[in-house]
Amino acid sequence: MPSWRPDAIAVLDAAWTGAGPLTILTPESRRGHRAAEYHDQIEWEATGLDAATAILFWIPRDVRTLPGFATNVEFGLHVRSGRVVLGCPGDCPNPERNRYLIWTARRYGVPVHDTLAETVAAALVLIHQTPHAGFVGRCGQRG
Repeated sequence: MPSWRPDAIAVLDAAWTGAGPLTILTPESRRGHRAAEYHDQIEWEATGLDAATAILFWIPRDVRTLPGFATNVEFGLHVRSGRVVLGCPGDCPNPERNRYLIWTARRYGVPVHDTLAETVAAALVLIHQTPHAGFVGRCGQRG
């Protein structure tokens, strides 16, 4: 399945108006290179999530190809942080599997959108509201 992250990065890059550079972390490998050890990869991701000004979750749920089990946990860990935006397209293969995330997001005041562009825009709002902004956390779903 093609990654949605290049589209999100392009929108972020085009819309960025901050004074300094914008750093975007994604859990995808760069040119096919991942950490040699699984522990190193997830430690890198956890460190990035903890340091991020904004954490963008885009969840085009497909239980067959993109179940998002780790994403569910990460969303739960950060939903109360004030740094999360959630995007769940209604036309994904299994939108019913996002209902609980959407409910949880709304309960804790997390912006919820159904297009990638709106989700990216919401992440940028969070970044611009942060005095030391210039860093956006992972664009996140992995299996």
